[in-house]
Parts: sequence; C-alpha cells; structure tokens
Amino acid sequence: MSNNIVSAIGKQRNTRLVIFDLDGTLLNTIDDLASSANYALRQHGYPEHALSAYRYFVGNGITKLIERALPEAARQPETILQLREDFVTYYQQHKTDRTRPYPGIPELLEQLHAQGILLGVASNKYHQGTIELIRHYFGETLFSIVLGQRENIPTKPDPTIVFEILQATRQAASQTLYIGDSGVDMQTARNAGLVSIGVCWGFRPRQELEEQGACHLVDHPQEILRYL
Repeated sequence: MSNNIVSAIGKQRNTRLVIFDLDGTLLNTIDDLASSANYALRQHGYPEHALSAYRYFVGNGITKLIERALPEAARQPETILQLREDFVTYYQQHKTDRTRPYPGIPELLEQLHAQGILLGVASNKYHQGTIELIRHYFGETLFSIVLGQRENIPTKPDPTIVFEILQATRQAASQTLYIGDSGVDMQTARNAGLVSIGVCWGFRPRQELEEQGACHLVDHPQEILRYL
C-alpha cells in the first residue's frame, strides 16, 4: 500500500468524490452478461458455461470476457472479435432483462448526492452500455461523470480512467474514494493512489479483495458512509 494511501486512511477524510465500479458493485449484471456470452458462443458452435463461471470471466472488459469463455484453441483475435460483436448486439437488447441494483445502492447514492458528494463511474464495460445502464437504473442527475471502456483507452487496472474522472471533476485523489468488487478494482485504486473500499456483495470473494489490498471491506452499502 502506497504511503499516500496510508496517510489518507489515517487522517480525517473530507470526501468530495466517490468513484464506483459498475458490474458487481452498483448493479448485479451477471445473469445478462452470462446469457449474452452464451448466446455468442452458441452462434458459433462453442460450448456454453454455467452462470458461476462468469463471475471469474468478467472484470477486464468484454473482449477479455469472450477470450476467457472460448476454448483455449479458439482464442484467435478474429474469432474473439466475431463473438464480441454478437455479444454486444445481443446484450444491447437484453442488458436489463435480469439486471438489478444491489439492495441499498439506490438509497446510498441518494444520500451521497444529498450530501454534495460528487459521484462517478469507472467501468471496463463498453462505454455505450455503461452509460445506458446508469441512465436506466439511476437517471441522469446523480452521477457527474460516467465512463466505460473506449477505444485506445487502457482498461482497468490501468488508472487512466480514474485520472480522467479526477481531472473532469477537478477533485484531488486525497479526497476521493474508489469502490469496487474485484481485485482489478483494488489494483486500480492502488495504481491511482486512492483509498479503496471492497464490496463483498459482488462477483468476487472477500479473500480476493483482501489479497489485492483493499483498504476497507463492507458487507452492505450503508457501511460505506462511515469512511467518508
């Protein structure tokens, strides 16, 4: 853990900005992600996977999801691209079939917004899908900035997306919290010099968050308020 993160933990925080991951943190999207990936696999004659497997396939963007879902021998770039296109086409039509906010998340966001804290989203989901899901479930006024994965922008745990949000909101890293459900998220926070909160209701186990250096762990959204 970097010295600036340790220092931020030890001081009285004055949080001005909270950055959230999307999948597994704000929204339980795993059913719709899994059904869309299985659809793409089925279209090309590849074996499908159980829902539980997708908890470990997701987290590094759609391209990586497709690569992990394919048999190892089929992981050529052109094949991955073809299935990715089929995935996105299907997911665009079905991304709200079974996706729902985690219990307590809408109330938490409203509380943070009412306190004047800026809210942002940094996701490895493709940008259009990220924007549309936030608007569908949370409206257009709660979040100051929502960014998904875009062409030529590296995916998390590279901190570029976090730095974009800090710059756009004109907030300091020392007054920002990063909240996510995976080791990728904890790495992202560390790479950006942010205090991290690992949520234990998401796709990855508590142990992963601990091993990847989560500064804090929470089991319910309301617990986040104590770290502001």
